[in-house]
Amino acid sequence: MQKKLYNKEPLNKLLVVNKPMFRSSNSYLNQIKRKYKNKKAGFSGTLDPFACGCLIVAFGQYSKLFKYLKKTPKTYRAVIWLGATSESFDIENMIDIKDEKKIDEVLLKKEIKSLIGEIEYTPPKFSAKKIDGKRAYDLARAGEEFEMKKSIMNIVDTKFISYSHPFITFEATVSEGSYIRSLAQILLERINRVGTLSYLNRLNEGEFFYENEKDLNPLKYLDLKENNYLGTKEWLNDGKKINIDFLETKEDGNYLIKFDDFFSIIQIENEEVKYLLNKVLLN
Repeated sequence: MQKKLYNKEPLNKLLVVNKPMFRSSNSYLNQIKRKYKNKKAGFSGTLDPFACGCLIVAFGQYSKLFKYLKKTPKTYRAVIWLGATSESFDIENMIDIKDEKKIDEVLLKKEIKSLIGEIEYTPPKFSAKKIDGKRAYDLARAGEEFEMKKSIMNIVDTKFISYSHPFITFEATVSEGSYIRSLAQILLERINRVGTLSYLNRLNEGEFFYENEKDLNPLKYLDLKENNYLGTKEWLNDGKKINIDFLETKEDGNYLIKFDDFFSIIQIENEEVKYLLNKVLLN
């Protein structure tokens, strides 16, 4: 008898998994789907294959919640390998390894701390950025010539961890869309050294941390104000159009409406109310 791989019953589940190194985020998601025997799942915040760490995964209706979750800023622990060069600024596309002279640790700490704030950078060509609808890393692997546009990342905090030549370990807390590989290259330019990332671990995404894949209550992580609905629960249960007079808060914006067994996300705009997500079931 063929083994049953997936359950037909819908599963609403929110959790954080710990993606291992040298696995794509999509590949690891497929493994998680098989583990929980459900096909309908998604993740937020793609990790590079060589990187590891926190990956938010949601099953069922919860997979539609990513845009409303408190998942910034993000903190990474990174290791720079002095003397190593790579096309992708990590150890996946190595070019050469040479001896690099040591650096004064006091100067290194100062330069790491100076990275805080808004920094202009060029995203790596081996990245998920899109160029004319195609992923940059696909173009780079195909050997095509193209230029990456400069962008801005906001560095909330940095922390020196250790320096054991030729390895520099530091942490950076950053905004959405930041590239630690690019940040490492900026640091290397400032200390006049050559190097690449040999390790990258995402420690958290906002309020999300890896805790052995425990079930998370989405209501604790939604970045939405709650609105009090003054009508009957059945009205939302049936998905009927909501009149603004039945809402306690009437200002424009996105809001959460909670019940004991489900919740809805609505939008108020010009005194009109519409559902963004309705009747998301709670486990």
